[in-house]
Amino acid sequence: MDIAAYYFPSYHADARNEAFHGRGWTEWELLKTARPRFAGHRQPRIPVWGYEDEADPAVMAKKIDTAKAYGIDAFVFDWYWYEGPYLQRALDEGFLNAPNNQEFKFALMWANHDWYDRMPANRDIFNRRMLYRWSDTKENISGIWDMIIEKYLLRPNYWRLNGLPYFSIYATNRFIKQMGGVESAAGVLADFRKRVEKAGLPGIHLNAVWYDNLDSQPSSPCPYADWVKKVGFDCYTSYNCMFSHPLWEKDLQVAFQESNAAYLELAHKAFRTLPGPYLPVVTAGWDSSPRTTQSDVYEVLGYPWLPVMESDPAAFADLLRKLAVCDPQAIFINAWNEWSEGSYLEPDTFFGTALLEEVKKFKEEIGE
Repeated sequence: MDIAAYYFPSYHADARNEAFHGRGWTEWELLKTARPRFAGHRQPRIPVWGYEDEADPAVMAKKIDTAKAYGIDAFVFDWYWYEGPYLQRALDEGFLNAPNNQEFKFALMWANHDWYDRMPANRDIFNRRMLYRWSDTKENISGIWDMIIEKYLLRPNYWRLNGLPYFSIYATNRFIKQMGGVESAAGVLADFRKRVEKAGLPGIHLNAVWYDNLDSQPSSPCPYADWVKKVGFDCYTSYNCMFSHPLWEKDLQVAFQESNAAYLELAHKAFRTLPGPYLPVVTAGWDSSPRTTQSDVYEVLGYPWLPVMESDPAAFADLLRKLAVCDPQAIFINAWNEWSEGSYLEPDTFFGTALLEEVKKFKEEIGE
C-alpha cells in the first residue's frame, strides 16, 4: 500500500504571481501575515524550515529525504496549465533537478479549475475576479498530452499503479463539459491512452477526483457512474476529507474525530457504490483563514471562509488505520505543504514532526 502526499507548488516565485502581487511574491506572504481570528485560533503557523524556495533543488532534496524517511512513497503535484505553465518551477526546477529525485516517486494531478483572485479573498466570495480561465478543449489538448508524456510520464521515477503511470484530473465534471460532453471526453482520454502506448509505455492509470455532491450539481454533464462506464477512468479518489458534509457549513471549528466519522461514512459509500476502485484520502488539518482578508471578522461564508480543523496526530493515525482495513492500493494525504489551508505534513513549530511520525508508525505496522 503506497502513501502519496499531494504537493501544492505555490512557495516559489512565479512570473504571473509577480505581475499581480509584486516581485518575489509567494504564498508564504499569506502565512507571515496571518493572525488569530477568534478565541483559541492558532495563527500564524510557522514552518520549522523557514520560508524556503521550493524551486531550489537543495530545498527540494531535503523534502524528498524527509518524506522518504517517514514513509511517504510519492508526491502528487498539483499541475496547472492556463494557455501555458503556472506554478511549475517547484516540479520542473526543484524536484526534477534535486540530486536525490530518482530515489522518490512523483505524479501529476491536473488542477483544471479556474484561478480566482483570493490571495487574500474578501468576504464577497461570489464576486471574485477570475485571473486565469482553464480554457483547453479537445482541439488543442493532444499537444498537452504529448508534452506531459515526454516531460513527465516517461521518467523512471514517475509513480505507477498496477504498473501504469498514474494521472489524475481534479475537476472531472469540468473536464467532461470542457471536452464537449461524455462521448467527446471519452474520445479525448482514449487518444491520451494511444499516445502513451505509442511512446512505449504499457498504458496509463487515469484517476478522477470525486466528491459526494457531484451528481446534484446542475452543471454535471453526466452521473458519476458514467465516468467509468463511458468516459474511461480507472479509479477515483478525493483531494481532501471535507466539503461534502453539513459539518462544514456550520460552526467556526470542527473536531478532527468528528470530521473522521463524517469522512468514513462517505468513504464507505464510495467503496460500496462507485463503479471503480476508490483510493481514500486523509487530511492533515484545515485552516484556510490565511487566504482571507485578515482585518475582517471571520465567519463561515464559503471557501476560503471555512471552519478550522486543528491537526490531531492521534486522530490522524486512527483514520489511516481505519482506511487501511479496506485494503486500498494507495492512501493519499492532503497535503505535504498546503500551508495556507492548514493542511500540511511538513514540520511546524507547534507539532514538529508529529504527523510524519504517525505515518512512519503506520507504514511499519502494515509491514511496508
